[in-house]
Amino acid sequence: MIAYPTIDPVAIALGPIKIHWYGLMYLVAFGSAWALGKYQAKRAHSPVTPAQIDDLVFYGALGAVLGGRIGSVLFYNWSSFVQDPVYLLRIWEGGMSFHGGFVGVLLAMEFARRKYGCGFWQLTDFIAPMVPLGLAAGRLGNFINAELWGAPGRVPWAMQLSCEQFPPELYADFAGPLCFSPRHPTQLYEMLLEGFVLFAILWLLARRPRPVMLISACFLLFYGLFRSGVEFIRLPDAHLGYLLGTDWLTRGIVLSLPMIIVGVVLLVLAKRGGSNAAIS
Repeated sequence: MIAYPTIDPVAIALGPIKIHWYGLMYLVAFGSAWALGKYQAKRAHSPVTPAQIDDLVFYGALGAVLGGRIGSVLFYNWSSFVQDPVYLLRIWEGGMSFHGGFVGVLLAMEFARRKYGCGFWQLTDFIAPMVPLGLAAGRLGNFINAELWGAPGRVPWAMQLSCEQFPPELYADFAGPLCFSPRHPTQLYEMLLEGFVLFAILWLLARRPRPVMLISACFLLFYGLFRSGVEFIRLPDAHLGYLLGTDWLTRGIVLSLPMIIVGVVLLVLAKRGGSNAAIS
């Protein structure tokens, strides 16, 4: 058991100006995407040039932030938005949806591919390895914010929280033992799986000849599997709880299942079109 360290969510305070760790994680995410994009764009058969990476990352960042925030409101926090519309703008408090950001990035890439004159799947294959390290940074931000905890756990790395860090009144209906019960640090599990493991898989695939669409398919498939797997021990949002009267089905699983299904379909299509190899 490890005592959860109390971390001030504000990284830098300059008078009335406060810079939160969660916001800095977005800078890390977009910075890592930019660096990886610059590196990949130097390879043969890249759908974009190194000079185009700046704009590409800007489009992707815009899609991720707008889509992530709008998705969070639509999928998880509609009632909060209805009560306080300014809630939509308070990104530093958390409340970003990966699935909403994912849709936003896809729309941004459709715009970019029309501008650059490349294929949609060629471009998504290109950007997929640029995403997981940013996801890892985001999950670290969740950990710093002391949010998205898991169920009680007996593993040596389970985190001991105080009642202030894990408000019992929010989870009384479904979270089991509350205060002083060590919990799975599911933010760190997702940082490892959705971040570092997924990056390793996609980066290795990107370094060898492969069918067009394969990397995109693997991103969808493995992200969906990793996210759904962690969701079985990650507590749902307190105001949503488990769905359909179950003690396991969460909104995250529901949103990830289509990614798994589409990933499998794209994987089959990519294998069938194996002669169309994109050589790195």
